[in-house]
Amino acid sequence: MHVVCIVSTRLGRFSTGTASKLLPLTSLTGLRQQTFDGLVQRICSRFFSTSSIVWEKPKKMTSKKFEIAKRIQGTEKNVWVDISKLAVQQKSVNLGQGFPDFMAPEHVVQCLKDAVCSDTPGVHQYTRSFGHPRLVNALAQLYEPIFGRQIDPMTEILISIGGYGSLFSIIQGLVNPGDEVIIIEPFFDCYMPMVKAACGVPVFVPLRPTVAGQVTSSADWKLDESELSSKFNSKTKLIILNTPNNPLGKVFKKEELQAIADQCKKHDVVCIADEVYEWMTYDDNRHVRIATLPDMWERTVTIGSAGKTFSVTGWKLGWTIGPKHLVHCAQIMHQNCAYTCPTPMQEAVARGLEVEISRLGTPESYLTSLAKELQPKRDYLARVLAEVGMKPVVPQGGYFMMADYSNLVSDLPESDEAKDFRFVKWMTINKKLTVIPPTAFYSKEHEHMVDNYVRFCFIKKDSTLQQAAQILKHWND
Repeated sequence: MHVVCIVSTRLGRFSTGTASKLLPLTSLTGLRQQTFDGLVQRICSRFFSTSSIVWEKPKKMTSKKFEIAKRIQGTEKNVWVDISKLAVQQKSVNLGQGFPDFMAPEHVVQCLKDAVCSDTPGVHQYTRSFGHPRLVNALAQLYEPIFGRQIDPMTEILISIGGYGSLFSIIQGLVNPGDEVIIIEPFFDCYMPMVKAACGVPVFVPLRPTVAGQVTSSADWKLDESELSSKFNSKTKLIILNTPNNPLGKVFKKEELQAIADQCKKHDVVCIADEVYEWMTYDDNRHVRIATLPDMWERTVTIGSAGKTFSVTGWKLGWTIGPKHLVHCAQIMHQNCAYTCPTPMQEAVARGLEVEISRLGTPESYLTSLAKELQPKRDYLARVLAEVGMKPVVPQGGYFMMADYSNLVSDLPESDEAKDFRFVKWMTINKKLTVIPPTAFYSKEHEHMVDNYVRFCFIKKDSTLQQAAQILKHWND
């Protein structure tokens, strides 16, 4: 029996072992070449006879066979990876990535504790591929009165790995090479890469601002109906709609949704309704579901998220709800990709939803109390941004706010990056405040529309928002 020893001098690491025995990877960074080689040989010799050691140098893969697949080339950059890494490095106040910095609701956390500590063995094993029975039944019970119809939990609901997994499953399950997918801008940044990964063709139509001023509303950003209709043709397979919208916070009105629905029906197009911020609307704005419009259930899949609903983004559970013939396409993709989701998490979310169903219509319901908790945070941030010379777009829903920063800075470092990316990086390094550049949510064709904007996240502790406010108020100190 030979022992293979692979040495990487560049990385300063070695690993060695056989099929039955593998030594831990050890870091030897900083050693000189001669010392490194000698030390590796001495360590290996302690475990194996030197006659059995076969030394191999790592092979460098240079062939084009090992390049990234063509269908996902151009999608390598990720705003969350780049900006979040910089925020950590700079120890900045982070109003960038959309997650709370406060605890999830106590009863939801307790549901996970109870699930994990349950004496039911099945909670710790694989559950049904398309969704834990207790969870899909709870979702059906919650959404039947909302959609105004019976929902079959076994055929009309799919549980996947977060809203991401739900989107991926339905896009991959429906899109053929060459199919066109209309994406309303601004869009959550994963839509375009997912369409490209399915060999589809993204087609973009932007929401355009219709009002200017120091403080405006997300309601002022609207689709041009003639521009929208021009994007539909015989190749159009899907349209992706996000309401309440991230990053804008727009809550689409019923008449706006009807204009989209009319085009879907005219051209036989499926609508993916990404509604993960469904419970977070403010003032008198009401979230209308496009699947409830006449003749739209049969051509709509609706995406939801436990992470957004219960402020537990790390739990990574999402769901797809729609007619059997569409959900089936997503189920087939899911079973051949993730297969199933963590059972304890699904059990916990099911228990949490059962509690919420019993609390609907009461002040204790987290589904409605979260928006009431977030609205003062939204109003505080909008007020601060206006006071320091920025121009906030006050959102009707969600927990993000876009704002025009152009009054704060004129000179930025030159580079090939979009202006908002340069501003965000400059601010993170020089002001220790991190936000997100919204051109990440636009096509190249339309990113110029928002390169003077940034996106703030306000689902944060009041103390975090106050820290950010102090940075902005002392901008010129």
